[in-house]
Amino acid sequence: MSKIKVNRIENTSTTDGGIDIDTDGHVKVDGLQLPTAGALSSRRMNINGAMQVAQRETNASISDGANEGYRTLDRWKVLFSSGAGGVATMTQDTTVPNKEFANSLKIDVTTADTSIDVNHAISIQYRFEAQDIANSGWDYNSSSSFLNVSFWARSNKAGTYCVFFQTLNGTTHGIVNEYTLAANTWQYVSFSVPGNSALQFDDSSGGGLNVGWTLVAGSNRQDGVTAGQWIDATTGSAQGRYATSNQVNFFDSTNNNWYLTGVQIEVGSKATSFEHRSYGDELARCQRYYVEISGGNDAFTYSGKGQGSNSVDVTIPLCVPLRASPTLNSIDSRAFTDSGSFAASSSTTPTAIQFSANNPHLAINCGGFSGLTNNEISVWGPRSNVLEISAEL
Repeated sequence: MSKIKVNRIENTSTTDGGIDIDTDGHVKVDGLQLPTAGALSSRRMNINGAMQVAQRETNASISDGANEGYRTLDRWKVLFSSGAGGVATMTQDTTVPNKEFANSLKIDVTTADTSIDVNHAISIQYRFEAQDIANSGWDYNSSSSFLNVSFWARSNKAGTYCVFFQTLNGTTHGIVNEYTLAANTWQYVSFSVPGNSALQFDDSSGGGLNVGWTLVAGSNRQDGVTAGQWIDATTGSAQGRYATSNQVNFFDSTNNNWYLTGVQIEVGSKATSFEHRSYGDELARCQRYYVEISGGNDAFTYSGKGQGSNSVDVTIPLCVPLRASPTLNSIDSRAFTDSGSFAASSSTTPTAIQFSANNPHLAINCGGFSGLTNNEISVWGPRSNVLEISAEL
C-alpha cells in the first residue's frame, strides 16, 4: 500500500487554517488538537475548571487551621500542610488570560512566611474519586498511556512552580511536573503524565487521585523528586511529595499574587481545546459534593416527625445524589408541629441518619428541642443561617 507522508496540508490560496501532523502522528485541524485517546465528549474530567462556581463565598482569608479546605471556589481545596505559616486571601477573580474565560482563582499573600520548615507545604488541590480515574479510559498501568493536564497560570513572582499527582489507592505514588512563569504574564501550560505499572485505582466513590498546584514546599516535600518520574511517595521522609527543589516560595512576600484558570485534565498525550460547560452543568456536578440550603427566616421547611421529645427526623430533597454520607454544620432551626407550637434549637449540628448512593433524598436528625411528641408530624427548617451539606473528598 502506497503512503503519502506530509507534516501539513493547506489550501493553495491561503496559509490560514489547514491540517498539521506532528512527528508522533498526532493531528491538529485549524490549529486545534484532535483527541489522541479517551472519550470524544465530556473530555474534561475535572469540575469547575473555568472557576465559575463558588457556592460558599467568593472571598476568604485562609491560613493553617483557619478556613482551610473548600472555602471559595467549588472543588478547589486549599491546604496548609504540617503547620505551614503565612496567610492568604483566596478569591474568585475576574482577571483572565483572554475572553475565553470570565473567572480565575486568585491567591493573594497577606502575611508572608520566609522561613519554611522541612515538612511545610501550601497547595491548591483538585481531588478525584477513584472510580472517575478507574473508568476514565486511561490505561494507568501502561507507560504508553497518558493523562494530560492543561491550564493558564499567572503570578507577579517569576520562577519555577510545580504540579503534583498523588495516588490514594494501594501504595501511594506521586509524580511532579514543573512549569515556569514570567512576572505578570499569563502562561498556558500543558504536560502529560504517563501510567505506571504500580498504580492502583479502586472502582469506588472514595478518594483516588489528588492533583495539586504547589505554592510552598519544604525540603522533605521535595525528597527524592525528579520532575516527570513516578516515585513511591511513602518512602524517605514519609511526607507527600509536592515539588522539586526548584519550587519557588510563593509566600515570601505580601506583594505576591497567583492566578489559575482553564484547568483541563483529560485522557491522552496532547491537550485539546478547553471544554466549556454552562454554569448550570457545572453547578450540578459540584452539588454531588456540596450543597447549601438557605435559612431565609423560616422560608424553607421540610417534612419530618418527632423522634422522642428532643429531636426531629427530616427528609431533605437533594439537587443531585451526594457522593457519600455528608457532614452538616451547626445551625439555628425550628420545628413546627401540627398543634401549632414550635420549638427553637440553637447551635445544633444535625446528623445524617440515612444515606443511600444514587438516592436524591437525605434523612437527617436535628436535636436540641424540647416538648416534642414522638412520631408527631412536623415541618423543620433552618431559621436564619445556611445549612451546609458536604460530601467533599
